[in-house]
Amino acid sequence: MRPQLIIALDVDSLAQAQKIVAELGNAIEIFKVGSQLFTAAGSESIKNLQAQHKKVFLDLKFHDIPNTVASAVKAVVHLQVFMYTLHTVGGKEMMKAAAEAATQASRDLGVPRPLGVGVTVLTSEARKENLRDLVLERASLAKEAGLDGVVASVEEAGFIRREFGKDFVIVTPGIRPAGTEVGDQKRVATPAEAVRQGSNFLVVGRPVLQASNPQEAVEKILAEFG
Repeated sequence: MRPQLIIALDVDSLAQAQKIVAELGNAIEIFKVGSQLFTAAGSESIKNLQAQHKKVFLDLKFHDIPNTVASAVKAVVHLQVFMYTLHTVGGKEMMKAAAEAATQASRDLGVPRPLGVGVTVLTSEARKENLRDLVLERASLAKEAGLDGVVASVEEAGFIRREFGKDFVIVTPGIRPAGTEVGDQKRVATPAEAVRQGSNFLVVGRPVLQASNPQEAVEKILAEFG
């Protein structure tokens, strides 16, 4: 799987999101809709991207009792997004319920099953002594539960790739091109390092959204992919 760049539409309105997508043209295929945009614009934010033939990474980090999360994931399948997130701290039973709900709903509707990825530890969290072991433990639970992969920083990506093989999806947030500010992220990496460590999807937000020329910023990031 060739690494792909996902642009995070962490903006306050659908109009702002549309502006970014228009500025980037055909350079980006996948866009992230997170809690900020989804709260502001709801499912219209997803439908608008799909109308422009873009794929949607729905990053709402579901975390609740298994039945509630399973119901939410069924709704995700109806929206026909490409990939969605849930928190691994919700436990194996919750993740398994989500994976099974996604499979069954996609069969019932006759649509592709979205990739389900579990958030291990947020990249805004500071380093801890046992962080690597914690991430690997949560990644193992996600795999056992039937999820397609995990969200993890580049610091853990290499270990996850070696432990779980080439087919386990790794989504890496906290990507900062060389020379850009870290912001509130604690565990960041350049695009080149993330690719070297085996990440499949690299998520970038502010370095593109706050750039004077977003398209040029994307081109520079893609050039770092090697």
